[in-house]
Amino acid sequence: MTLPAQAHPHGAAIRLMLARGDHHAAFAAADQWRNAAPADAEAHFLAGISAALLGKVTAAIVMIEAAVTRQADGEYHAQLARLYTLVRRDRDAARSLAVAELSPPGDALGRDTMGCVYARLGDHAASLPHFDAAVRLAPANTAFRYNQAAALSFVGRQEAAEAALEALLALTPEDARAHHLLAGLRRQTPERNHVERLSHAREAARAPNDRLLLGYALAKEIDDLADPHAALAVLVETNAEHRATLPYRFADDAANFDAIESCWPRIAEARVNDAPSAAPIFITGMPRTGTTLVDRILSSHPHVESAGELQAMPLAVKLAAGTRSRTVLDPDTIAALATADLSAIGRDYLGRAAAHVGGVKPRFVDKFPGNFLYAGVIARALPNATIICLRRNPMDTILANFRNLFAIGSRYYDYSYDLLDIAAYYHRFDRLMTLWREALPGRILELDYEALVSEQTRETARLLDHCGLGWSDACLDFHINSAPVSTPSAAQVRRPLYKDAVDRWRRHTDALAPARDFLAARGIVVD
Repeated sequence: MTLPAQAHPHGAAIRLMLARGDHHAAFAAADQWRNAAPADAEAHFLAGISAALLGKVTAAIVMIEAAVTRQADGEYHAQLARLYTLVRRDRDAARSLAVAELSPPGDALGRDTMGCVYARLGDHAASLPHFDAAVRLAPANTAFRYNQAAALSFVGRQEAAEAALEALLALTPEDARAHHLLAGLRRQTPERNHVERLSHAREAARAPNDRLLLGYALAKEIDDLADPHAALAVLVETNAEHRATLPYRFADDAANFDAIESCWPRIAEARVNDAPSAAPIFITGMPRTGTTLVDRILSSHPHVESAGELQAMPLAVKLAAGTRSRTVLDPDTIAALATADLSAIGRDYLGRAAAHVGGVKPRFVDKFPGNFLYAGVIARALPNATIICLRRNPMDTILANFRNLFAIGSRYYDYSYDLLDIAAYYHRFDRLMTLWREALPGRILELDYEALVSEQTRETARLLDHCGLGWSDACLDFHINSAPVSTPSAAQVRRPLYKDAVDRWRRHTDALAPARDFLAARGIVVD
């Protein structure tokens, strides 16, 4: 980690150690310095940075908090905000950012750090000036350039994002993340595409994640050029290669579904005292089924804002359950909910969500699709919450999950690299929705993607009515909503409704036949 130079000789020496990667020596020196000079803010700050690099994030936060009480330095607050996001203290991160804005760091790393924290909090518009400053201060740093390009794409400045990525690739032609982001910025054409360049880059790539990113980018561009079978062939090869590296077993996901189904009767009977009256809107469902589209429709309403895809409910549930397992959701955590304080989950959720909403509109949307797993808890912990579940043709859902590269580091999406794994996951999703439909009659609006794109006005009216919102014509013009979008649907939701994705699976009936047969054997028949 290369921090800016510092005038104090001790500080300069420790920053040099950090730049060399000698974190243990840096911590030892900084710790000795802060003990000898407890009033020196820099000593506490560098001890904290060194501790964080050694994986001691909680201790690092305490040390940097000590630094900012001695000196309200922009660099200190920026790094403290970053560490807060690592432990999900988003409200504290937002407060530290506000202080850092009073005197922003003068170095590229500090500005990039501020941009990254804003991005983690979902405020991509606020992140962009800091990424711009980082690139201006360190134009050779390709990581800073990538962050800038991503932010530009999220706020809808696609041409600027494309130019930024081409400038990055001029410096490092092999950068797989840049190639992947660039491929997704727009629909490629025979006149303007990168298929040949991507093919060469993929052949040369050796790192597994690079091959994964380049494979998805290549498949997307080939599909854009109207060769869906060749595109799917690339995806099948790419996903099989990556799936072989994962420890994923569908049995682990099945165990979670089993636990939800078996524990629900006890959770349904758990006492709820003084539940919050707030009425957030949850958009749930399998990924790639229209959740971002519905988020854009609702956030176009004058009384609604989008908070993005929050982890607030899973984290609130985990905290209330008190389990020590490394996974956020597991059978032990689910079982513990039967004796948890469900109203405390509601209050904790709202506290976590607060850092992601402006608070100037009465309602907000949380569009984390995986909240369908928590629908029962949501209904009890937040009795005024609105719950929506997107439904899409099962085969189109399976294909869309297979074609989309989700967060590589997230274990939640490990099912998405194999068509039969996705089919198995869909089957359990469908079965769980049957449970919620019976247990929570009328509470969850199951909204069909196909119906929405064919009968936009009618289905939008149903949606708004379920949310308790009056009609707004702006909801039909969601594509002119200027709010940032950071999901894979960013380009699509800036277009009016289209039917291109309906029945896409029929182009690949042979490849998808095993998945279709799997569903049919379990009572899910696809016409």
